[in-house]
Amino acid sequence: MAKVSVVIPVYNVEDYLRQCIESVLKQTLKDIEIICVDDGSTDSSLSILEEYAAQDNRIKIIKQANGGAGAARNNGLRNATGDYLSFLDSDDFFEPDMLEEAYNKAEKYKADFVVFNSDQYHMDTQKFVEVPWVLRKKDIPPYMPFSYRQLTDNVFKTFVGWAWDKLYNRQFVLEHDLWFQEQRTSNDMLFVFSALVVAKRIAINDRVLAHQRRGGGASLSVTREKSWQCFYEALKALKARLVKEDIYWELEKDYVNYALHFSLWNLNSLAEPTHTMLEKKLKEEWFEELGIKGKPASYFYNKKEYEQYAALMKL
Repeated sequence: MAKVSVVIPVYNVEDYLRQCIESVLKQTLKDIEIICVDDGSTDSSLSILEEYAAQDNRIKIIKQANGGAGAARNNGLRNATGDYLSFLDSDDFFEPDMLEEAYNKAEKYKADFVVFNSDQYHMDTQKFVEVPWVLRKKDIPPYMPFSYRQLTDNVFKTFVGWAWDKLYNRQFVLEHDLWFQEQRTSNDMLFVFSALVVAKRIAINDRVLAHQRRGGGASLSVTREKSWQCFYEALKALKARLVKEDIYWELEKDYVNYALHFSLWNLNSLAEPTHTMLEKKLKEEWFEELGIKGKPASYFYNKKEYEQYAALMKL
C-alpha cells in the first residue's frame, strides 16, 4: 500500500501533460501510486501516459469513455489504495516536495485532510502570481488541528471548493461516502465542502505547493459556457448534504451568503447568450430555491454582492 494515491483526470491535455506527470514523478515522497484516468482523450494524451507508464511502474492507467473530470476522479478514487488521496488536474503541477510536506503534516496532526497554499501560473506572461484568497489565513485559528467550528468567517470561503490543493485521508473519505459530482464543471465543490463540514481534524500548510495553470485552452474551467447550470446543481447538492448531516440550521447563513457569491460570480463571468439565460433563471427560480430571496439586507456579509442582487431583483 502506497502512502499517497495521486489521482489525475486526463482529457486532451497533450500540451501540458508532461509537466504535470513529471511534477509527480519527481516528488521527494517516492512511496506513491499515480492513477491517471484517461477520460476518452482524442489527442495524444493517452500515448503520453503509456510512454510514462512504461518507464515507471507507479503509474496506473485507467481508460473510460468521456464522462468528465468528476467521473474520472471517482473512477480513480475507487481504484486507489494509498493511505492518502491527492487530486491533481492534468494541466496543473506540484512543487517537488508537495506530497512529502502534506503527508508529514497529515501524519503529525492525524488530519482528515490538509490544505496547502497555491498560486497561478499565467501562460501569457510565464509568471507565477500570488492568489491571497485561496487560503484565508486570518479566518483560521492559530493552532492545529481544527474543525469548521473554529473558523471565524464564512466557512465556505476560508478554502476554495476545489480538491487539488488538499490531501485527504482515504479512510476518512470512504467512511463519509464522499464522491465527486459527475457533471461537466463545479464537480468538486460538493466533495470539498462536504469533507470540510464532517472533518474533525483539519491542518494547513501555508507554503505554495501547487500551481494552477491559467490561460490554457484545455483547462477544465473554460467549459463553463456549455455548463452554466452546474454550479446550481452543486449548491443544491451541498444544501442536501448539510441537511443530511443535521447542520444546515447551523450553517444556513454562511451557505446562503456563499450561494449568492457563487451565483453572482458565475453570472458575472459568463458571456452572452448564457449570461442572460442564467440571469433569468436566478431571478425567476434559483435565488428563491437557494434560500437567498426574502432575506433582509442585514443578512448578507458582502454589501456589494447584496447591492448587485438587489438591483437584479429590483428591490
